[in-house]
Amino acid sequence: MFSSLIDVILPVFLVIGAGYATTRAGYLTSEHINGLMKFTQGFAIPCLLFRAIAHIDLASGFDPALLASFYSAAGLCFLVGIMGARLLFKRDWEDCVVIGFACLFSNSVLLGLPITERAFGPDALTGNYAIIAFHAPFCYGIGVTVMEVVRGRGQTGMAMVKSVLTAMFRNALIIGIALGFIFNIGGIPIPGVAEDALGLIIRAALPCALFALGGVLVQYRPEGDLRAIAFVCSVSLALHPMLVWTFGSALSLKTDLFRSAIMNSAMAPGFNAYIFANIYGRAKRVAASSVLIATGASVLTVWLWLIALGSH
Repeated sequence: MFSSLIDVILPVFLVIGAGYATTRAGYLTSEHINGLMKFTQGFAIPCLLFRAIAHIDLASGFDPALLASFYSAAGLCFLVGIMGARLLFKRDWEDCVVIGFACLFSNSVLLGLPITERAFGPDALTGNYAIIAFHAPFCYGIGVTVMEVVRGRGQTGMAMVKSVLTAMFRNALIIGIALGFIFNIGGIPIPGVAEDALGLIIRAALPCALFALGGVLVQYRPEGDLRAIAFVCSVSLALHPMLVWTFGSALSLKTDLFRSAIMNSAMAPGFNAYIFANIYGRAKRVAASSVLIATGASVLTVWLWLIALGSH
């Protein structure tokens, strides 16, 4: 039981902890961390996703049962987050959408990928990449659309669709995913030299991203709104994977895809939750603190989900 904690989870969180400790101690500044994060989020991880999608077996990876299990659960968690924030904490509707988004957006790239790879091997990532391919478009699409409706800006339907698509396709991750689909569906080969160069960049992507994530977490201060923060952490770390487990079992999801779905859904909210909150200037403290506390708590909760998967 303890081997999964030591061998799979702790190395990932030790890298995050190293980024946190060195930044907290002042050895690295926020400018250093921002530069590292810009490299990973804006270049290295898009390269990783591009190559992964370009080579993935679309027929086996993009299983409708996998996507239905994960995204049905994610959508329900978004609704639970909104209604919980409204009914339990009496927040206004804009805050409710941000809190719902924090419940919706799991950290599938920076945590889901490395933990799944360490637990089940690199060949088990097909389901992860399939989920990630739709993750940002789905989450930002639903989050921005609901927020725009709640804010009542009076946009026409087409204007709202245009603003959502513009926001999404400025995202380097989505550009990398889209290019990967183009190469895959078009049967376009990646030249050998380019493949080798991508390999060099990709090897640095996740370690650098985890280290930078630790540095970013320094700026998040868990203060106030503790009940709302605990609510977000509970939905993200417990309810989301429980729903995925239920749906995946009902749909007889294949074992490797089932594992990917659970591992992605069991991750803490990604810091895109804070980015979304910052864009609209609402519930920023709840979003930021939820990212920090849930990331720390996931050391234990992810271990428990790995034990559950071992007996599945």
